Amino acid sequence: MCDYSLHAVQSRPAKVGEKLISTSFRLASTSGFAARDNREVAVCLLPGTELAFEEDVKYYHRWIWAKKTGFRVARFRQVDTHLPDHHHDALEFPDGKVVLITLLTPGQHAEVLQLPITRESADRLRSPAPHPQPAA
Repeated sequence: MCDYSLHAVQSRPAKVGEKLISTSFRLASTSGFAARDNREVAVCLLPGTELAFEEDVKYYHRWIWAKKTGFRVARFRQVDTHLPDHHHDALEFPDGKVVLITLLTPGQHAEVLQLPITRESADRLRSPAPHPQPAA
């Protein structure tokens, strides 16, 4: 949910409709997302979370130059989870390209469009809502 290198940073889960910003964190060796009004707390995404950016997403290419993806929407996913000391948090774009979140240039604004369906939310959707009992 939050990359391994963010273990020293306070974090919380993302919410639908929330406005985020790509940023680096003081006590971490990586970058991630934070709420626009609180950049001290990492906002963690679940795999499948969909984001919409205000502009085409930019990332560092070869650690020096920034490159544009050509897209303003992306889906969060994790990669190489079998490698414990590697970054796992990434964005997948409509063309299938995957970019690690730690490579995003700072200051990019995004909105959480949709969270993935979890077992808990799927169970709530399947359970019929209780019907009100008629008044006696």
